[in-house]
Amino acid sequence: MKKAILLVLTFASLMSCATKKQILYFQDAESIDQAMIKETFEPIIEPNDILHISISSIDSEVVKPFERVTGLENNVGNSNPGLQGYLVDAEGNIRFPVLGDVPVAGKTRGEVQTLLKAKLSEYIKDVVVDVRIMNFKITVLGQVNDPGVYAIKDERITLPEAIGLAGDFTLDGNRNEVVIIRENDGKRIVGRVDFTQTDFFDSQFYFLKQNDVVYVEPSLKGVKKSGFLPDIPALLSLVTVVLSTVIILTR
Repeated sequence: MKKAILLVLTFASLMSCATKKQILYFQDAESIDQAMIKETFEPIIEPNDILHISISSIDSEVVKPFERVTGLENNVGNSNPGLQGYLVDAEGNIRFPVLGDVPVAGKTRGEVQTLLKAKLSEYIKDVVVDVRIMNFKITVLGQVNDPGVYAIKDERITLPEAIGLAGDFTLDGNRNEVVIIRENDGKRIVGRVDFTQTDFFDSQFYFLKQNDVVYVEPSLKGVKKSGFLPDIPALLSLVTVVLSTVIILTR
């Protein structure tokens, strides 16, 4: 009976502890040492994106007909980006002064800059065009220390950077299965990433796109804490107490 109790206690202790493989990130990091970065990332413009487009020239007067007038120039407190930028409509176009509808969806910022510069060069000899995505944001939810919606100013963020931005995993976060929800060509796709390995560095989910949702699931320990599963160590402790009581009473 004493051996049985010892085995129960040992099992309870093991069940209450996390293993090294469940906690450490990038456990095969040696495999990517000196590995070449295969791609750079530039976001693709999609419907409902909001673009900030600035044009300039040595002669500021020739630029004025192409500047978007919103009536908000003196309203510094207005923070609605949809009223300050160019909204990409459902057909993938923006309505640009003088030029009319300009197709931008499916293009990178650089491609849109080149397209606009070519069109504007017919009117402005030395035109300079700059395009930015104003509403590039990601959402990080679940078992992180600071969940929330994060605006990304430079339009480039990796999945590890997003987890760091959200304060890293909590102790109850499942590092083996991080979920990324993404809208792609009008469809919603879901990816799952194992943070204990580095193979996702070469996946489509390493660089996050605008409006991606990152969800960190709870680990088994976290699920048990929430009450969805019985707390096995607590149950084993109860069994141990019962067995000890039986031994004392039957002596």
